[in-house]
Amino acid sequence: MQTKTVIGASALTVRLDNRTILDNLNFEVGKGEVFALLGGNGAGKSTTLKTFLGLTKPTSGIASVLGKNVALHTNDVQQSVAYLPESVTLYGHLSGLENIRYFLSVAGLNKSDNEISVALRKVALQENAWNNALSNYSKGMRQKTAIALALLRNAPVLFLDEPTSGLDPAAIDEFNALVSELAANGATIFMVTHDVYGACQVAHRIVLLSNGKLTGSFERIGDTPIDTEAVHAAFAGRKA
Repeated sequence: MQTKTVIGASALTVRLDNRTILDNLNFEVGKGEVFALLGGNGAGKSTTLKTFLGLTKPTSGIASVLGKNVALHTNDVQQSVAYLPESVTLYGHLSGLENIRYFLSVAGLNKSDNEISVALRKVALQENAWNNALSNYSKGMRQKTAIALALLRNAPVLFLDEPTSGLDPAAIDEFNALVSELAANGATIFMVTHDVYGACQVAHRIVLLSNGKLTGSFERIGDTPIDTEAVHAAFAGRKA
C-alpha cells in the first residue's frame, strides 16, 4: 500500500544477554493497512511488539510510530496507540460497561452512554451481555470489549498480540471482519501471530520473521486474500 508511513522499522536491532533477538529489521506500515508479522515461538515477534510499545529499547536502529522515535517519545506513543494483548487485562468482577467506563476515566476521557453503546454495537458484543461480569465472558467477548474501548479512545494505531489464539472459527471470522472494517476507516493495524490462515484472511501484507530476521513477505492483490498455501509453505521452510 502506497500510503504515509505510520509504523516503521529502520535497521532495528535488539540484543539481550549477548543474544541477537531482532536482527536489522526494515519495514514500513501505511495508514489503513493491516500488517501481520508471522513467526513461530522464539522468532522475535513479542520483542518486536514490545519495542514498538516502548517496553524494550533497541540496541541500534529506530522503531517509529506516527512519525515519532518510540525510544525517545515513549509516553507520547503509548498514549496514541491501543494494545490488545493475547490475554486481555480487564476486571472480571466488573461488567463490560463498567470496565469501559473505568478505563475511559483513567485515560481522562468523557464519553456519553450513547457513544459507548455505539462502540459496543460496532464490535457486535451482544447487548444482553453488557451488564454481565467479565468473569462470564468468553475470550472473544473480552476482545470485543477491549476493541470497543480502543474505538472510544480514537486510537489511530492498534497493536494486536496473537489476536485469534483460543477463538473458535466463528469468532475468528467476526474478529477479522472487525479488523478489516477498522482498517477501511483509516486505522493502522499491526498484528503478531503464528496463525497462517487468519493472517492471510485479514492482512494486506504478511512478513515472515524467523530467528529475529525477516525472511519473506506476501502482499494482497486487490480484494483477493493472500495465498494461504504459499505462506504456509514458506512459513514451514519449504519452497512454495
